[in-house]
Amino acid sequence: MGIFERYLSIWVGLAITAGVLLGLWQPEVFQLVANLEFAHVNILVAVFIWVMIYPMMVQIDFSSIKDVGKNPQGLVLTGVVNWLVKPFSMAALGWLFFNYVFADMVDPSSAQEYIAGMILLGVAPCTAMVFVWSQLTKGDPNYTLVQVSLNDVIMIFAFAPITAFLLGVSDIQVPWETLLISVVLYVLLPLIAGVITRKRLNSRKSDEALTAFLAKLKPWSMIGLLATVVLLFGFQANTIIDDPKTIGLIAIPLIIQTYGIFVIAYIAAKWMKLPHKVAGPACLIGTSNFFELAVAVAISLFGLHSGAALATVVGVLVEVPVMLSLVAIVNRTRHWFA
Repeated sequence: MGIFERYLSIWVGLAITAGVLLGLWQPEVFQLVANLEFAHVNILVAVFIWVMIYPMMVQIDFSSIKDVGKNPQGLVLTGVVNWLVKPFSMAALGWLFFNYVFADMVDPSSAQEYIAGMILLGVAPCTAMVFVWSQLTKGDPNYTLVQVSLNDVIMIFAFAPITAFLLGVSDIQVPWETLLISVVLYVLLPLIAGVITRKRLNSRKSDEALTAFLAKLKPWSMIGLLATVVLLFGFQANTIIDDPKTIGLIAIPLIIQTYGIFVIAYIAAKWMKLPHKVAGPACLIGTSNFFELAVAVAISLFGLHSGAALATVVGVLVEVPVMLSLVAIVNRTRHWFA
């Protein structure tokens, strides 16, 4: 685990602080950036998101999908948790907390946007950081690769319909055109670009070329993430200063969701008698989020200043410390599994 991944929460916290301070100091600059839009997509944020997502897609070897039949139980667990449980439990928690538990603490319009941001996190299962979690739990790296590759293929077809359904159930207007554009822009095109890049690098018949290329991209991926956080909190600066408790309110259901989904998946893995090197990564894939995608789609659907965008960035803030605690649990319970 590199210094960036290990201390991601610290870097995000510093980026949040910088964003708020810059937003208060130079609000006109952030307003200028906010106006740089095309088809409801902010151009600068789209560039930063691509800088984040593209290196992740290059890492994934989609030729590994041919091995899906070798040990299907772990794939079934990942698929069920990611697409049949997690999105709906996240929507339910968002609806429960912001329509009832926190109803007196937030205005109704903001509450709906926070719910929308949580839904987007719930429908975006992890793609990149799961390789880190798998390594830390001594997971089977080849099997993890198959899980992530299959998951990304499913995401192309399932993300938009499930997102639209859950937003509609929550009485949130669904701009279908913008949603589909977001899926193409932030899922399909990066996937295609990653596949093409990987194929060209592999044509040199040297793993060193791919490794060197990813090493060069990694710092830019960090810059893209932190720059996006600075922008989002710069746009939200006045709201955060006027109502700082909002971040804590959003974090509570997100943390409950993360631990709850892990418990469900881990118990299921034990019941299915999965080996530990498969059970650990399978549960952690379903527990963590593809927050880069969630942030990008929230901005496209609801805007840079929206509560939905804020909710997805709070997801970034809480994910790493929570996931590291789950990694510790997985490692300490290794004896539960064959």
